[in-house]
Amino acid sequence: MIGILGGSFDPVHFGHLQLALDVYKMLELEQVRLIPSRQPPHRSMPVASAEQRVTMIKLAIKDEPGLVVDECELSREGPSYSVDTLIGLRKELGDIPLCLIIGMDAFQGIMDWHHWRELFDLCHIIVAQRPGTSASYSDALSSVVTKWKTTSLHNLKSKASGYIYSCSITQLDISSSQIRTLITDGKSIKNLTPDAVIEFINANKIYQ
Repeated sequence: MIGILGGSFDPVHFGHLQLALDVYKMLELEQVRLIPSRQPPHRSMPVASAEQRVTMIKLAIKDEPGLVVDECELSREGPSYSVDTLIGLRKELGDIPLCLIIGMDAFQGIMDWHHWRELFDLCHIIVAQRPGTSASYSDALSSVVTKWKTTSLHNLKSKASGYIYSCSITQLDISSSQIRTLITDGKSIKNLTPDAVIEFINANKIYQ
């Protein structure tokens, strides 16, 4: 199984890395692909360039062999829709189980995603949530969860797509926007992102 974690990564931080590593270990994945978006559909364009964001991810994961960066969205024109990315990954990887990792907040809005129904033909949806929290869904989404939810790791491994699987992860209270604001204000971002990323940001005067 391969995990897919998309986002702007503007910049990548320990919250991203902890999420990826938690799911990587919990689901016994072969790898987690961190996929930086070229044009996020639901937010403003990234501040750092595509090349800078890729470099920062590579610096952040250099000691984590289970995490890799995938640049597939950066060469594609238009909004970086997950369904298009997954179609491309299916062509590349065949019938291997793909696990799209998203947070609970994102999952609660998944019915607003571009061609969201097709996601279940392409991947499993891995919903990451804080330990001890309970999910609250709309009636429409509840019916989807009831139909496709599984608590079996065997089910995920035995089928290429189609399941919803919830897992409790160590959720760190860090955001990329918080980091950008701190840098703009001349404040330290120590312990929010790896030192190598901080050095790269400072050397290239990103977000200042």
